[in-house]
Amino acid sequence: MQTIEGRVAVVTGAASGIGRGIAETLAEAGMKVVLGDVEQGALQRTTNELTNRGLDVHAVVVDVSKPEQVEALAGATVDKYGAVHVLCNNAGVVAGGSPTWRSSLDDWQWLMGVNMMGVVHGVRTFLPIMIEQGDEAHIVNTASIAGLIWGDGALYTASKFAVVGMSESWYLELVRGGYKPRISVLCPGLVDTNLLDARRNRPPHLSEVSPRPRGPKAEAAFQRMVEMFKKSLSPRVVGEQVLQAIREERFYVLTHPRFKPMIEHRMNTILAGENPSPLSATRPSEERRDSAE
Repeated sequence: MQTIEGRVAVVTGAASGIGRGIAETLAEAGMKVVLGDVEQGALQRTTNELTNRGLDVHAVVVDVSKPEQVEALAGATVDKYGAVHVLCNNAGVVAGGSPTWRSSLDDWQWLMGVNMMGVVHGVRTFLPIMIEQGDEAHIVNTASIAGLIWGDGALYTASKFAVVGMSESWYLELVRGGYKPRISVLCPGLVDTNLLDARRNRPPHLSEVSPRPRGPKAEAAFQRMVEMFKKSLSPRVVGEQVLQAIREERFYVLTHPRFKPMIEHRMNTILAGENPSPLSATRPSEERRDSAE
């Protein structure tokens, strides 16, 4: 997209984490931003904070797993600003036990409903509007580095592989069809978000959780993961990377260069017909350096 200032963006999962980082970045670049999130209190706080800074934002409570609510989000956007030029399908959750083949069907339905079908609902609802406008437009679908390499959790990995695959297909359909909108897929590594506390927004009708390891060792491992998230990449850095990808119409957005050898390892293993095998990422010192790039 050549023109950013004055255009209209919609960001889901915008109340916190990566979504907020993207929303802030786009708003500060001069866009009018509709913030969508299922967590009403956090959404209102974020909206108030950005409005108090003089940014043009508007809040809409939305559960992206429900197509009628995504349609209402689109309607509210057009009613408020008259158009939509950027859509960031960012809302996401994590769920599942260990081993993941014992994960509950409720976990599967909740995670796939948000992570995968949320993206489907966003594209099906907003892309026709963008095409009809006849103007340049862009969609960013948030996947994960877990959508490009082997992961430990089947549920999360399945949803993110799906987002990458769908995004690649949609991109090619748009190019071959001569349509103006373009698509990017965001594949972040660890980012300072509250993803590990996604259960706070879990719907009551999908309350059967998967069995999880218990005891001091499991608790210690979880706390180490919490600390890793806190020390990881800033959501605002990710927002800047997303804005740059939109400007450049660049498809793959990889936030952590240190994972590139792991992506290469997976591809080479496939081409060689070998069995999956783990490959560690670079050392922590290299991770800190990459985070500043």
